[in-house]
Amino acid sequence: MAQTLIPTAGPEKARRLYVYNGGLLTQTRVRRILSLSGYRVSLGLPGADDLVGIWGNSPTAHRGLSVAAKRNTPVLRIEDAFLRSLFPGRAGAPPLGLLMDSKGAHFDAARPSDLEDVLAKHPLDDTALLDRARGCIARIQEAHLSKYTAFEPDTPVPAPGYVLVIDQTRGDASVTASGADRNRFLEMLFVARDEHPGARIVIKTHPETEQGYRDGYFSADDAGDGVELLRDPVSPWALFEGAIAVYTVSSGLGFEAMLTGHKPRVFGQPFYAGWGLSVDEFPVQRRQRKLTRAQLFAGAMMLYPKWYDPFRDSLCEIETAIETLAAETRAWREDHKGWVASGMRMWKRKPMQKVFGRYKAMTFSDDPAAARASARPWMVWAGKAEVGHQAALRVEDGFLRSKGLGAELVPPLSLVTDDLGIYYDPSRPSRLEKLIQMRSTLRPDQARRAEALIRALTRDQISKYNLGGTLPELPEGPRVLVVGQVEDDASIRTGTGEIKTNRALLEAARTAHPNATLIYKPHPDVEAGLRAGAFDASELADVVADQSDITALLGAVDTLWTMTSLAGFEALLRGVSVVTVGVPFYAGWGLSTDHGDVPPRRRETVTLTGLVHAALIDYPRYFDPVTGLPCPVEVVAERLASGAVPHPGWSNRALSKLQGLLASRAHLWR
Repeated sequence: MAQTLIPTAGPEKARRLYVYNGGLLTQTRVRRILSLSGYRVSLGLPGADDLVGIWGNSPTAHRGLSVAAKRNTPVLRIEDAFLRSLFPGRAGAPPLGLLMDSKGAHFDAARPSDLEDVLAKHPLDDTALLDRARGCIARIQEAHLSKYTAFEPDTPVPAPGYVLVIDQTRGDASVTASGADRNRFLEMLFVARDEHPGARIVIKTHPETEQGYRDGYFSADDAGDGVELLRDPVSPWALFEGAIAVYTVSSGLGFEAMLTGHKPRVFGQPFYAGWGLSVDEFPVQRRQRKLTRAQLFAGAMMLYPKWYDPFRDSLCEIETAIETLAAETRAWREDHKGWVASGMRMWKRKPMQKVFGRYKAMTFSDDPAAARASARPWMVWAGKAEVGHQAALRVEDGFLRSKGLGAELVPPLSLVTDDLGIYYDPSRPSRLEKLIQMRSTLRPDQARRAEALIRALTRDQISKYNLGGTLPELPEGPRVLVVGQVEDDASIRTGTGEIKTNRALLEAARTAHPNATLIYKPHPDVEAGLRAGAFDASELADVVADQSDITALLGAVDTLWTMTSLAGFEALLRGVSVVTVGVPFYAGWGLSTDHGDVPPRRRETVTLTGLVHAALIDYPRYFDPVTGLPCPVEVVAERLASGAVPHPGWSNRALSKLQGLLASRAHLWR
């Protein structure tokens, strides 16, 4: 994902923007984006070098237009960007970006706008720009994003073969600017039926109509006789897939339909009409240029808007905005029904609420029968799953976890959820395994994102726990790192064969490398005295790297031996040869030398970027400790690199010390 921060104007460059609309004054996010774009929202009367700001064609726009006319002041028209938020603005959701136009309104073809100038005059021939546009289109469709995203992608849509007619909200500015009214919508419906005799007609209502904020132009009275009114919040991308034709006045869904290959019949004059990608009932004669879908997207979604990054409080590229919305949308889709959770120790419940209880508070029950009887979806901590938990989704720590140990009660910044199994158990498929298979082929934009993530993790020496430490003096010559594990860990119980102890692993590595420098790194939980697995490794190892930084060690060795440790995955990121004697999730894909009994279902050859995309981008959920929001992986990587991660309170530290005294009873808190 692109992480470019857009240069913003400093206070000395800010231009005063006089507004006469309450929303432009009170909406914090809107004011912040305007500020970062070089405008200082002001009250009063504008001077010669100032601007008047109005919100589109809102009911209050006439105030600003009147002041601007009397004082001969330029007008800046402000609107939501085309990817906005989970919910409509009327529900209080802040926008992800803004459209600012100094010439006109993008939805009003009465005169050219800045957007129309971009589409008509910009070369739009830069290969890199168009490649990015194609990647963004694919990512938006893959994540089922739209202007508003509070819908579930698997909500059923009508059986394929229908004609899609798109409704809009009454009095919408783009409708009135097109000179349309209810009669125009009825005409559109008539034409759709006339051009497709016998076909089913599906009228899709607007999200604001579904949620009771504003009426649409169609109602239940228009349904019947082969016409269906679809009020359910469904994925537009699923809807387009089953449509044989699309009809719209000026809806943004018409633009999205174009991106899927449809050539919509347009009964208004929206920004996307007139470029050769639609059939226009009311052509805008000055629009004569022919554009590709990638060019239209690049102009409307990349060059025209101002996108906002809430994690870095900066303007950003569209790729960052897409991933911000995708992270929030994924969280809502998975969590809005609430969860009942089992196998969660008391100390875990608060951080679990922060991640999974954002939209509806979680409930906790260790009674499988009661959990199954709940109307909510059910999750269980993977290591606590047993007979009776088959129907529950498994939850575990993610691979970029924290700055500190879970055994010391440091809360995680990432968690994985698995509806098939769990990543460390090779006895059955896991969701991660399916994702790795799916990522055996990557789009160019996916490969670029994974490559950038690998560079960031290796550059900033980021690992699962990020404990730091020293690097011991190491002899010259071949060096083999052997990483110890917690011997009663679930990954050892489920993912190993004959070699299932740290001593046995070290012995196997010594046999295979009799002349190499053997470096043994104990697991941090074992070093801290919190888990099982300690032994005297000095008999077999040349160096015992106690309290050493795993990332520094990985930069100093040639080969790593492991049973199932995540350190093997981290070694692959750094170009270190990896030998596995168990079956970790990264074994069996052609990236490591595997001595374990790898399941035959792992047949694909996967690139490192494909593995990273599946394991670090697709699989986990991430939680930003600074803003408290669901976030993309890159944000957590930056927080870990900068140290912007809150430390546990005194109660957690005291409890972790008590655990150290009771290490043999770790099952009480794990």
